[in-house]
Amino acid sequence: MIIVTTETVPGKVTKEYKGFVRGSTVQSKHIGKDIMAGLKTIVGGELKEYTEMMEEARQKAIGRMVDDAKAKGANAIVCMRLESSAVMQNASEIIAYGTAVTIEE
Repeated sequence: MIIVTTETVPGKVTKEYKGFVRGSTVQSKHIGKDIMAGLKTIVGGELKEYTEMMEEARQKAIGRMVDDAKAKGANAIVCMRLESSAVMQNASEIIAYGTAVTIEE
């Protein structure tokens, strides 16, 4: 599956637009990671526990978006975007979305 943030796939012809696709996940903090992150805020620096958690969440959301596109018969996704939002205290949603298309192989 080709995924781009642009409106077209460079060097390829878009044959058909399949429609909107998306994938999401909600991640919550782990108490052990939360304690470690809290200690890290005292001295400063990257909160690697959260960086890893958010990277995993992005990959899950993108994977689910790809599954949605495949179900529609697409072989590429254009105009892909990622967004996050807080859905409750200590939990965030990551959503990946875009337009599923069929491009010439």
